Amino acid sequence: MIVRTRFAPSPTGYLHLGGARTALFSWAYARHFGGTFILRIEDTDLERSTPEAVEAILQGMSWLGLSHDEGPFYQMQRMDRYREVVAQMLAAGTAYHCYSSPEEVEAMRERQRAAGEKPRYDGTWRPEAGKILPAIPADRKPVVRFRNPADGDVSWDDVVKGTITIANREMDDLVIARPDGTPTYNFCVVIDDWDMQITHVIRGDDHVNNTPRQINILKALGATLPLYGHVPMILGADGEKLSKRHGAVSVMDYPAQGYLPEAMLNYLARLGWSHGDDEVFSMEQFCAWFDLDHLSKSPAQFNPEKLAWLNNHYIKQADNDRLAGLVKPLMEKDGANFTNAPDLQAVIGLMKERVNTTNELADAAMLFYRTPNPAADLLAQHLNELSRPALQDYAARCQAVEWKKDALSALLKEMLAAHKLKMPQMAMPLRLLLTGQLQTPSIDAVIELFGRDTVLARLTKYL
Repeated sequence: MIVRTRFAPSPTGYLHLGGARTALFSWAYARHFGGTFILRIEDTDLERSTPEAVEAILQGMSWLGLSHDEGPFYQMQRMDRYREVVAQMLAAGTAYHCYSSPEEVEAMRERQRAAGEKPRYDGTWRPEAGKILPAIPADRKPVVRFRNPADGDVSWDDVVKGTITIANREMDDLVIARPDGTPTYNFCVVIDDWDMQITHVIRGDDHVNNTPRQINILKALGATLPLYGHVPMILGADGEKLSKRHGAVSVMDYPAQGYLPEAMLNYLARLGWSHGDDEVFSMEQFCAWFDLDHLSKSPAQFNPEKLAWLNNHYIKQADNDRLAGLVKPLMEKDGANFTNAPDLQAVIGLMKERVNTTNELADAAMLFYRTPNPAADLLAQHLNELSRPALQDYAARCQAVEWKKDALSALLKEMLAAHKLKMPQMAMPLRLLLTGQLQTPSIDAVIELFGRDTVLARLTKYL
């Protein structure tokens, strides 16, 4: 069997983390077996689907690098196919016209609720042997309902949850086409999975209730059933369903916040799946390892701190040139002056060890690209009768010293010995005069990157 998986989002909003994880699992399963991964846009909800949402989904998939082999297919472009199958089912007797109005259906449900019964369509227009149907109302267009089996069970071996069995009597006759002929979600999904020869459906467990209906329609069509796997939802740290109140839930919020796609992919892969104790791995490793046997039956909990830790790991591993391309636009917006300034890639190499996001990296790197403005109280505290002579001596010796970190470090130690000072007594005022702040990476590395001319200009300004 050639594995064929699909990701089929509805374009009614952004690509959220749960959807991205579903896409990742479906993509990885296809890659593991050398199969085909299909992208399908389920855009039949005309009131809520928007071109902007479609673009947001495509952007999110592109940023994550989850490339599809076929598609994207759009359901609204397949209307003729759906109508063709509806007509075939009407002719075969597996579907029928229903003229009950929405008000009549709601009234029958109210009666059932009052009687303590499960509310459902009561089959008024369902053809049965010997049954006389009501007179067709004038000027009323019918819906088309699927003739769900009245007896027996529908059962499937869910690759995540195990065997699930639902009695057919628990399901009423599903509307598969609206009065205007537009097919409904559950019907379109079935025809798409059938036509596209989907072998494995991996999706969120909010779709479990749809699955028995879809299986019955596939059986009525004589189609081969895919294997289904329903992955538990992602919860926030408070144990509630992940939502906006937990922070960013749109995938495209994360590049804006300074996260790398490889960190997000690695993190999503571990939400509901495991490979021993492995926490950090490439997508090549993930695709080689990924199987459906190790998908968790329990909801995963989103941990922003864990994601930040992974992002720190991948930032440290990332090429400095790539990181420079990400942070430079942010720094330019913040007023960075790159004229006669240190090489940005070199600065990134120094600063990236201590940040969790590229936004933090941009902020940290700014100390090399703006004119320092030390606070008067800090100058008074750190530029005193002990440090000033040592700094003046240091500035004079900087005129001729080899401008390398080791030589600059050695010179600083000479000044400390000569003036009988401890490192903070020189390093703190140096940081203050050169950067305007007291916290920086190693001071000799900072001095090296600034360059001789900038260091001397900033020291002599205050000495």
